[in-house]
Amino acid sequence: MKIQRAHKIRLCPNNKQSGYFINACGCARFTFNWALQEWKKQYEAGDRPSAFSLKKKFNSIKRKEFPFVMDVTKCAIEQPFTNLGRAFQGFFRNIKAGKKARYPKFKKKGIKDSFYIANDKIKFEGKRVRIPKLGWVKMRESLRFGGKILSATISNIAGMWFLSVQIEEDMVVSKPPSVVLGVDVGIKSLAVVSDGRVFEIPKVLKDAEARFRRCQKAVSRKKKDSNNRKRAVLKLQKQHFRVSNLRKDSIHKLTTAITKSCGALGIEDLNIKGMLKNRRLSRALSNASLSEVHRQLEYKSNWLDVELVKADRFYPSSKRCSSCGEIKPSLSLSDRVYVCDNCGLVIDRDLNASINLESLAVGSTVSACRLGSSGLAHTEDETTDWAGISLKSA
Repeated sequence: MKIQRAHKIRLCPNNKQSGYFINACGCARFTFNWALQEWKKQYEAGDRPSAFSLKKKFNSIKRKEFPFVMDVTKCAIEQPFTNLGRAFQGFFRNIKAGKKARYPKFKKKGIKDSFYIANDKIKFEGKRVRIPKLGWVKMRESLRFGGKILSATISNIAGMWFLSVQIEEDMVVSKPPSVVLGVDVGIKSLAVVSDGRVFEIPKVLKDAEARFRRCQKAVSRKKKDSNNRKRAVLKLQKQHFRVSNLRKDSIHKLTTAITKSCGALGIEDLNIKGMLKNRRLSRALSNASLSEVHRQLEYKSNWLDVELVKADRFYPSSKRCSSCGEIKPSLSLSDRVYVCDNCGLVIDRDLNASINLESLAVGSTVSACRLGSSGLAHTEDETTDWAGISLKSA
């Protein structure tokens, strides 16, 4: 099975190499903005512009009018035309489908600065990489994945330079275990599995709020456009970058532990965008990153040949009794323990929902064989750390 994955590696450039990266990002940004301006000008004149025609026109005048773009790799000034073409394709596709469409915007300096390198223009050797028209640049680690290199992108994040390498490789998929699981995600616990495992939400954002507040005050007190303000902004960006990495690390460990332990998986189809409109829950939902959890469960299930069953958005996973199937309509969000009025079952609300999702996955899976782990889940509570080790809690 062929899969595509990206390996992001931090670079260790010297001053000259950092200057080259800044120039390459600037050339990529300039080319995109020039192409967007030219596209608007030709469209208003009644023409039908295309990414290919704009690229052809730019190449004919770049040596005379924009000689500075010749100092960096040609990949940095060719890819923006492809990106602009894709942006307009998505724009017109959404208009045709009646969806909300966003017109492509001009790029600003300092916001997602990056440039592209083609696969035939880059070379790796241990802990260093060869960049066109620059030479060898040190990396923090060597390339871990083998396979065909598709492309590479160098970007600037919080004052640090990173190389993201897109790789296509053959993945040997072992036969998944014949276990069916259900997963309920939420803001009290990030994920509750039907076999009793509980993954708690990392409190990194809450712990970092005091740091964010101090850094934000420091930025607001500095004079605009001053070097002190730039240093304060960079410090704030590094704090956000640290929290983002901690959150991603915990979610990756969670989703890997779940998908490797089952052959079929039941999850919910949540309206995350609508839930974020609730001002009382928006911060907790953003901290939990529920959509990212579902996204990783989906693509990792595909990698590991795990059958994924997604419940309907209105499926009553929390209101249905996992023992007798009775639906309890009067169940508020504050009720963390589910008490069935029909059979008297008393169970944690999220665990009850995950068992219902497991039952849905069992009904939708023809060849799945459910193992007898749900009986334990009905009576005992387990807590699982991020390495997938189960620890029974009293």
